[in-house]
Amino acid sequence: MRESSDINNASDTSGAANISAHDTSHASDTSDTTRASHASAKPQETIQLAQGSGGAATNALIDRVFLKHLGRFFVSSGEDAGVFGASGDMALSTDSFVISPIFFQGGDIGKLSVCGSSNDVAMMGAKPQFMSFGFIIEEGLPLAKLESIVQSIALELQKTGIKILSADTKVVPRGGADKVFINTTCLGHITKRGISAKALQKGDAIILSAPIGAHGASIFATREGIGLDSSLQSDCAQLYPMLEPLLASALPIHAMRDATRGGLSAVLNEWAQDSRALIEVDEEALIVDERVQGVCEILGLEAYMLANEGVCVIAAPSEAADEICAILRAHPLGAQARIIGRVAESAKVDSSVAGVLDSGAAGDKRARGARVVSQNLARVVLKSAWGGKRFMEYPQGELLPRIC
Repeated sequence: MRESSDINNASDTSGAANISAHDTSHASDTSDTTRASHASAKPQETIQLAQGSGGAATNALIDRVFLKHLGRFFVSSGEDAGVFGASGDMALSTDSFVISPIFFQGGDIGKLSVCGSSNDVAMMGAKPQFMSFGFIIEEGLPLAKLESIVQSIALELQKTGIKILSADTKVVPRGGADKVFINTTCLGHITKRGISAKALQKGDAIILSAPIGAHGASIFATREGIGLDSSLQSDCAQLYPMLEPLLASALPIHAMRDATRGGLSAVLNEWAQDSRALIEVDEEALIVDERVQGVCEILGLEAYMLANEGVCVIAAPSEAADEICAILRAHPLGAQARIIGRVAESAKVDSSVAGVLDSGAAGDKRARGARVVSQNLARVVLKSAWGGKRFMEYPQGELLPRIC
């Protein structure tokens, strides 16, 4: 099954890897200085189309790069598919990573692919256990860069003990992709049930685990070459280690989400719509680094619209909020966790009206009334320190393309 899981099914081969070196000599060079410079330059190995053909060159690449760093994480090496046992409820998430640039302050596309996918599973109250990877590699990508990305994946897998069920590589001609894209699937066993975007209740506290906007601001600064303080880094990180004691506790959690594309604003607006709730947020409680704020001023955006890759939002009963914050603060990733708002109202209607509302029976007066109530309440309101209120709007348009 080399077409679908060639890394699983790779075997040792004596065939030489068809990794070529860029020719750094030119027939037209005549000066001794030029010849000496070219003679001393070390050729840069790059990915070739033959390494995606499924033959000896493919196996050589897999052995040299992928199995060298990831081999110990495979559960079924040499097989067409990974085999695993499971019992109880499982959570599964699939994601694709096309970030540009592929290397950035605080991480790279390899680290991001593990963090982003495992965090989605953790947000459903599950322990990330298994992953699959699909690599789409552009012809000409320097081999050293690919190996660095794979090393980052190995480091993140090691941190949380995640195993690899299956992996695949494809090489496309120049221009067929931009350096490298990675598709992932993560699977985990649910340890705390009932977490859902539809489960918010009136009076719930809204908890933010960390400062917002660092990932989006860092990527923009790197991409545009803005000369900001080099200490501004992406917040890219796996959240399960911070959440593990919380998920093991008896504390109730109604909803949990990592604030990735669209940032905090997207999370809260999705919750408001799904739970038909009015969410109020204290603007003064939001944590924004001054360097992130500087990027926001350049972009003309609010920090709560920027992507994060190591920040989560939790909705829980107000009486449990302080204990939840204390658990989060015990971990470095949650050191600044705090309550930022609450669910002020919920448009929970009786089952008969809800049924009519969901059926779309426009002629029914009960449906029209329920729909008006639902639409009016399904909003996020930002409260300023001076008592003013404005809507925290759902992000519109293309804010920052290829952010993850």
